[in-house]
Amino acid sequence: MLPMPIGDLNSIAAELTESRGRIKVLWQQPESLAFVARGREYRSEFHIDPADEVMYMIKGEMNLHYRMPDGSEEVTILKEGCSIYTAAGIPHSPRFPPDAFLLVIERQRKDGEVDRFQWYCPECDELLHEEQFIVNDYRSDPVSKAYANFFNSLERRTCRACGHIMSNPL
Repeated sequence: MLPMPIGDLNSIAAELTESRGRIKVLWQQPESLAFVARGREYRSEFHIDPADEVMYMIKGEMNLHYRMPDGSEEVTILKEGCSIYTAAGIPHSPRFPPDAFLLVIERQRKDGEVDRFQWYCPECDELLHEEQFIVNDYRSDPVSKAYANFFNSLERRTCRACGHIMSNPL
């Protein structure tokens, strides 16, 4: 791929701040996808990615929530300038404020691979809802689409186990 793309991460962060955008794709190739994400103050879902991810905290700090094989939730803190590897299939939820920025590198999805987004009840930890997307172009911002589908539905936000209704932050 020529010319080789160069991403000025600080300039991209400034651009996302000014535009109030959420992601900026640096490149999308069959074996490599890179984008800068601006934090979402309302992020609460767990993403199950069919590909491995490498995340680098450009600015700020992130609480990376993830679910263990037994279903319990753990949190790792990723400080500015640090990186983390997240293997495919691990439910994870990168939570960081809108003034923080993250570089994500993974591979583009193969035909038929599905990204999953899961929400759990904040009261009893039962699964509330799962959204599934086939992500052909990451510029379409599948996270925002999953959020709209979930938060625009009272039924999806209502826990069938305890009746708690998750509030809509959008």
